[in-house]
Order: sequence, then structure tokens, then C-alpha cells
Amino acid sequence: MKRLIPLTAAALFCVSFPAFSGETPSPEGAEQYFVNIKDGDVISGPVHIIFGLKGMGVAPAGVEKENTGHHHVLIDRPLLGEGEDGAEEFEYSIPADENHLHFGKGQTETVIDLAPGEHTLQLVLGDWAHVPHNPPVMTEQITITVK
Repeated sequence: MKRLIPLTAAALFCVSFPAFSGETPSPEGAEQYFVNIKDGDVISGPVHIIFGLKGMGVAPAGVEKENTGHHHVLIDRPLLGEGEDGAEEFEYSIPADENHLHFGKGQTETVIDLAPGEHTLQLVLGDWAHVPHNPPVMTEQITITVK
């Protein structure tokens, strides 16, 4: 029983943590962009993507430093903020799965294997805890076709 109380407290902390960590401010004018691809591009796979960022710096996940964040690529999913959870989606950490790629080591480019066909991509900057800033720093969603 004595072990159960600390474990329960730790679990509650982990569950509540993302709810109050979504308030990391972003500076006015901060902008994220795709450097080497644009909406409508037809690309041979694998897809090389270079991430651009203006008005902020890049820092690895876990490093809490003002005006910094790290990149996430959202693939083939609704525009961030327009998913099932709507605007509430911004209050929680970006999930890590095949539709949400994290670059928490501070990477500024990647190569992604995408199946031939049409795909949507969006860049979203996450704070030290993988939560979008307030206001969010992100690109418009683009559509590319992989040959």
C-alpha cells in the first residue's frame, strides 16, 4: 500500500502535466516553413525535407529555453487544430506515431519514405515538452505527390 500512493501520485502528475504546459509563448512574427518543398510538388521518394524557422531558435526536447522549440512533421492527418479535438488539441503533447514525427534532438532536416501517391505535410514547432507554443508556430498544410 505504501508503494501504491507514490505510484498513483506520479501517474496523476504525468496525466496533468501536459494540460498546463501548453502555455509556452512564442514571439510575435515567429515563422516555420519548408525550405525545399512547396504545395503541389511532385517528388521522387524518399522525400528529403529541410525545416526552416525564423524568429526563434531550435533546442532539443527537454531543454526549456525561451523562444526555442523543436520540429515535428505531421503526415496525412487533419490540419493541427482541426482534428477531432479541435482547438483543445494544442493543450497536449504532440503524439509520436507514423503521422506525427518528432525531431527532439534539434534536427533541421529529414528523409522520409512515403508510399507513392498524394500526401499532406505540416510542420509544427513544439516546446521542450512537445507541446505547440502559444500562439502556435506552424506551417500551412501542403500536399505533395510522391512518384
